[in-house]
Amino acid sequence: MNKKTNDELLALVHKATEGDKKALETLVADVQDIVFNLSLRMLGTFADAEDAAQDILLKMITHLSSFKGGSAFTTWVFSIAVNHLKNYKKHMFARYPLSFEYYGDDIENGKIQDVPDLTQNVEKDILAEELKMSCTNVMLQCLDAESRCIFILGTMFKIDSRIAGDILGMTPEAYRQRLSRVRKKMAEFLGQYCGEYGNGRCKCRDRVNYAIQSHRLNPLGLDYVAAAEIPVETMLDVKNAMEDIDDLSQDFSFCRPYQSSERTKHLIKEFLDSTQLSVIQKS
Repeated sequence: MNKKTNDELLALVHKATEGDKKALETLVADVQDIVFNLSLRMLGTFADAEDAAQDILLKMITHLSSFKGGSAFTTWVFSIAVNHLKNYKKHMFARYPLSFEYYGDDIENGKIQDVPDLTQNVEKDILAEELKMSCTNVMLQCLDAESRCIFILGTMFKIDSRIAGDILGMTPEAYRQRLSRVRKKMAEFLGQYCGEYGNGRCKCRDRVNYAIQSHRLNPLGLDYVAAAEIPVETMLDVKNAMEDIDDLSQDFSFCRPYQSSERTKHLIKEFLDSTQLSVIQKS
């Protein structure tokens, strides 16, 4: 995201709603990565995150004229995204919900030693890295939607409690209390079971074949390994932009930020190039 003042953003919004395609493309480009990352953490898979991110960006475009500059543009986008994702029912884990109890039992009792080599000549270290990023992301699905959102806003994006509270419709104090409880729950689970981020005996490299057998890992479709990471500073730029404009002056390192997928970028570009855009801008 390129840093812009609130006046510059308001000018871009005005131009975009007047039909300036370049201004609209600039606004979309500025927020598509944060929308994708929020969607990925909230929903757990790249495919679901791609679909939801497209929905959110289209919703942002069609409601652009309602942004009046009372908050940071990214705060406004986060509000749209959070409301959409908290109620999103089309993702895989809405159909197959997880719990920490289920996750822990699988770690303790999964018969990983009985599975043959299924790596299909893909290096095991690469598969282990994919599994590590996928597993810790999927683990977030053990939280209810609001707790998951609180954890992501506070841990990945490090958003100030007043802004996060406004986005989620709760007081800053309530947000901080919830964030503390959720972080503790996540840290306790990692500490008990995970050998990568805690003191548990679960090691991704040992579970690669078991994960392939249970269709949690596809050696020929490595989303995390293939995704382009973006600097953590980009997420801090988002945080700082929100706090500056809104007048506001335990490390979970698996929350790495990624660029929006090429599929998402392509479909949004197709939409921006379509005749639908002129209809929306006149609505």
